[in-house]
Amino acid sequence: MSKYWSNLVRRLQPYTPGEQPRTSGTTKLNTNENPFAPSPSVMAAIQAQLTDDLRLYPPPESDQLKNTIADYFSLRPEQVFLGNGSDEVLAHVFNGLLRKDLPLLFPDITYSFYPVFCQLYDIQFEKIPLTSDLCIDVKDYHRGNGAIIFPNPNAPTGDLLALDVIETLLQSNVDSVVVIDEAYIDFGGVSAVSLINDYPNLLVVQTMSKSRSLAGMRIGYAMGSAELIEALNRVKNSFNSYPLSHLQIAAGVAAFEDDAYFRKTCEQVMENRQLLNQALDKRGFKVLPSGGNFVFATHLERSAEEIFQQLKNENILVRHFRQPRIESYLRITVGSEGEIQQLITALDRVL
Repeated sequence: MSKYWSNLVRRLQPYTPGEQPRTSGTTKLNTNENPFAPSPSVMAAIQAQLTDDLRLYPPPESDQLKNTIADYFSLRPEQVFLGNGSDEVLAHVFNGLLRKDLPLLFPDITYSFYPVFCQLYDIQFEKIPLTSDLCIDVKDYHRGNGAIIFPNPNAPTGDLLALDVIETLLQSNVDSVVVIDEAYIDFGGVSAVSLINDYPNLLVVQTMSKSRSLAGMRIGYAMGSAELIEALNRVKNSFNSYPLSHLQIAAGVAAFEDDAYFRKTCEQVMENRQLLNQALDKRGFKVLPSGGNFVFATHLERSAEEIFQQLKNENILVRHFRQPRIESYLRITVGSEGEIQQLITALDRVL
């Protein structure tokens, strides 16, 4: 620790992302990236932006992309907020909407950025235990709270809540902001966006990193009532009034406009997920039901730590979380058919 650090920095325990390979030839199934390339329309749109206009600031409200997203989800532009990836959007959400007198509620096993943001913004929180089968039970959230946040599907478990279950949660928490983090919703779930106009306390956060193959572009967005979005804009414009670049805006618009490509690749990921489930099941794994582009699996005889290390020796990266209740599980990204076959071939040697 440096003597120049603030007391806040001394207390922080930053988020640890999935390992990035330092050499070529690694099969990367640890960060839930999409195995399919972005739409060709996206690549063309980015290329068209490589002009002298890059010397100019982008539109501060990213109006073209905001309008495109609003039209896509049958919302008004003032119901959409944009940021550099959903992590930045969530940072503004925590800062602008979740700092309350009562504790913020979220699952005990979930996206590990949540407690990091709570540290950063001095937010008191309470972790709500998942059920014995690692699922969210919304009845456990029927208690006093300042706000509620959880992913749907949950990460890393893959548990997916139906829309009517989420509506039950909203009905029992009308005085609290409820944030649904939908990073993986497009791989088989139903978005809660359709509930926004009925529940002014609902905020839905999505990303273009997963289902739209744009992790390298860092585009995230939130959707909710104009009242909630105004709060986020106040925070954003006190921090960075130009969040998205010309290239990000163009890529995002093109990705939403090529809906056929988006749906085709999502379907392929879901088919590959089924292939992966079947292959793991045959090799002695118990695989939890997943609504994401990943599976959460535990082997019935071998330790997850051992399998993780041996796969790494085979140049295959998966994710292992050394924390209570899930230390026996591996989170494995759904890759291409070729990547899945590489994983299975390596597992046959390892096991």
